[in-house]
Amino acid sequence: MAELDEHGRPEPPVAAGETATLLGFLDYQRATLAWKTAGLDAAALRATVGASSMTLGGLLKHLAYVEWSWFARALHERGPQSPFDTVDWAADEDWDWHSAAEDSPEQLHELWQDAVARSRSHVAEALADGGLEQLARRTWPDGRAPSLRWILTHMIEEYARHNGHADLLRESIDGTTGE
Repeated sequence: MAELDEHGRPEPPVAAGETATLLGFLDYQRATLAWKTAGLDAAALRATVGASSMTLGGLLKHLAYVEWSWFARALHERGPQSPFDTVDWAADEDWDWHSAAEDSPEQLHELWQDAVARSRSHVAEALADGGLEQLARRTWPDGRAPSLRWILTHMIEEYARHNGHADLLRESIDGTTGE
């Protein structure tokens, strides 16, 4: 069991194998988003900073979509899950961001937490099937397929980038700062 920091985030292992290190950093980034969005009401999850329309609620819904997109759709070529299965993405390619304003904080947190739980299962399945070298079943237009290693690294980057946004948004809402 990983040691938790003062915000309840699991510390990534300092001397472990590649898989445990990648998963440790991804879980740390996921826990950072959970910390930055915890305890906020609907108005706070809709708050923006400056000229940006980005919200913490939008981040939760977007990252739930990204979890599904990489771990279910790309890695295992599985179909969309609710609520993403009914979206006309051609009509609104930023639906995940915009529609979050209509969801309650509980719905947004549940959607994201469920997506993370399913992603963990998808990763475990891929690790058992082929390890970090396991290629995604869904290929890019040029025929290449990213490895699980690439997908995990990309997801760490995706969370780290958006957690920077979460820092700014959360500070503007109630002054909470930190990492």
